[in-house]
Amino acid sequence: MATDAPPPPESGTENAAPAQPTTEEFVQVQQSAEFGELRRTYRSFAFPLTIAFIAWYLLYVLLSNYAGGFMGTKLFGNVNVALVLGLGQFATTFLIAWLYSRHAADRLDPKAEAIKERMESRTEADA
Repeated sequence: MATDAPPPPESGTENAAPAQPTTEEFVQVQQSAEFGELRRTYRSFAFPLTIAFIAWYLLYVLLSNYAGGFMGTKLFGNVNVALVLGLGQFATTFLIAWLYSRHAADRLDPKAEAIKERMESRTEADA
């Protein structure tokens, strides 16, 4: 019975896995000013948008429960306020996702990449 598995690597030709940072190195990076700046940049974007979206969602739910007359107001044809606000929930979800992806690519990813490169260069120097 033949298998298509590759042959085992010959002695001395194995690719060594890259050395991993130690726990102490992770803690040191976590306490660094550079990592603190990365966290502040993330939080200054994510927290306000999260709070705003939750408030917007709760407003929609409260209006649906307690302002049925207003939500049932027809805007044109069979389209009422509730439908427009409900579709607005989807639109804002996609808008926030798009804004976050731009924010991450512009501000978070370069900072995270710099931290990663610094940690990997330390690990390679120690190996």
